[in-house]
Parts: sequence; C-alpha cells; structure tokens
Amino acid sequence: MPKHSPTRYRTTNWSEYNAALRQRGSLSVWFDPDTVWHAEKTGKRGRPDTFSDAAVQVCLTLKVLFGLPLRQTVGLVESLIRMAGLDWPVPDYSTLCRRQARIGVQIPYRRSGKPLNLLVDSTGIKFRGDGEWLARKHGPSRRRQWRKVHIAMDTQTGDIRAVEFTSSRHGDSPLLPDLLSQIPEEEEIATVTADGAYDTRRCHTAIIEHGADAVIPIRRNGRAWKEDCPAALARNEILRATRHLGRALWKKWAGYHVRSRVEAQMNCLKLFGERIMSRDPDRQTAEIQIRIAIMNRFSALGRAEIEAVA
Repeated sequence: MPKHSPTRYRTTNWSEYNAALRQRGSLSVWFDPDTVWHAEKTGKRGRPDTFSDAAVQVCLTLKVLFGLPLRQTVGLVESLIRMAGLDWPVPDYSTLCRRQARIGVQIPYRRSGKPLNLLVDSTGIKFRGDGEWLARKHGPSRRRQWRKVHIAMDTQTGDIRAVEFTSSRHGDSPLLPDLLSQIPEEEEIATVTADGAYDTRRCHTAIIEHGADAVIPIRRNGRAWKEDCPAALARNEILRATRHLGRALWKKWAGYHVRSRVEAQMNCLKLFGERIMSRDPDRQTAEIQIRIAIMNRFSALGRAEIEAVA
C-alpha cells in the first residue's frame, strides 16, 4: 500500500503579503483635520456630549491596540495630537470610561461584490480570575469567569462581518440567526459554514430564510428529520450525502475545511490579550468590537493567498 503523503501548500502572493505584514507594524499615526472631533448638537434636553463617537473610538482603539489603561491612553493621544500640530482637546479617562458603555463602534469591512460565503464560530474569553500559569502552579484562588464571542467571517475578503458578545451560558446555535441578521438585506449569502453544534432546526431555518446553503456536518448520532419544512429537507440531503460519501469525503467535497480560517481569526482576536480589561458587560462589548475593527483594518492591508501544491 503506498504511503500517504500530506498535502503541501504555498503562498502565491508572498511579496504583497510580506509588505502587508511590515505595514501592520508601522507606527505612523495621522489625524484627518476634517474629522468631526466635537459632538454635534442633538437638540435633546440635557448637557450635550463634548466629543463625537469618532473621537472616543480613536482613543479606545489606541487603548486596545497598545494594551494601555485609560489614563495612559489619554497621555498617548495628547502627545499624538500635539505632534500632529492640532489643537483638539482630548477626553479625560472618566469620559472615555463612561462613553465606552454606550458608544456605537463602527466596524469597517469590504464588499467583494460576490455572494457571501460565511464562516461561523465562537470562542470563550476570560475577564476575571487568575492567569493560566498561576492557576496551574498554585491552583485557582477564585472562580474564573468567561464571556463568549460569536463571529461570522467573509471567506473572500477575510473581514468579520457580524459579531455577537454573550455570557458563557449562551450556546452557539441560538446566536446564528442574530449573526445573519447583521448582514445587509441587499447582500446575497451563498453558504454558511459551521461545525456540528449548529446542526439544529433553528440554524437551518435561518440559513434557508436568507437564501443560503448550509455546510454543517451532521452529528455522529444524527438521524433524519421529519420532512415538514424546507430546512428539514436541506438537512436530510446533507445526511444522505454524508452516508453515501462518508464523513471525511463529504467534508472535503463540501469544502468544510475552509472553516479553519475563522478559527485562525479567533487566535488573532486573543493576540490583543487573553482577557478583557473591562468589567461592565457594555464596555466589554465595545472592547471586543474595537478588536474586530482593528482586525478588519489589518486584513485590508493584505492577506496571504494559499493554494495546494500537487
């Protein structure tokens, strides 16, 4: 029997990807003088905000990017604005803390002009408790607490198009309809790829309602559903194909293994820190969204294009 040789891969755009990696480490920071730094009047009762959401997001982005506390973030932004020759005021740390709880973070993304192929996954991120080394060396001194991040990634551009942030008690599958609802209605969704935890009626129904095809492996003990709705028909078709081809061959035929790219994005998300600095749930949500915005900025600089070598 011939020995199995593993598949080899090579990067086809190494020069562009190499330049993009260097640019991600650039310390060039510039401020557009036309940026709306001061908040506009809303006409509502009460004292209006002094700083716009864009100004607050700039400060919080630098905070997350460099892993700084709020006071050091204020000092960094002050020095950058002074070096840019601008006379803008800088929000103090109490203003940043208060506005972080209610800011609407703008997450940039690119449109490929083609139907979306979404990759869905979730991961846990810690916000309270001892570190891994301390817990392993001396045992955990207090209960560790986690939150869950659910994301949907566009395969074509590598940008994260939808994100949900929940407590650790929430499962994966109930959040899929919320993720798909964040995609604009004018954009077409071709496929939704997820693991076996999303093999539920709710998930298949949500995918069918958006006119997409599900690439979700059937659980090993999965059985055929009663074909009383379009979602059950589509799911049973996957089950028949899996039984005919075999689980491993179906995954290769359906392109399921591309889901490893969203798992790599989860690792990038945790490179900003294994834990969240904020304690309030609303501030934690803003911190995660800012991480996603930074990751999409990095993806826009360029990413590797890899192909299999025969």
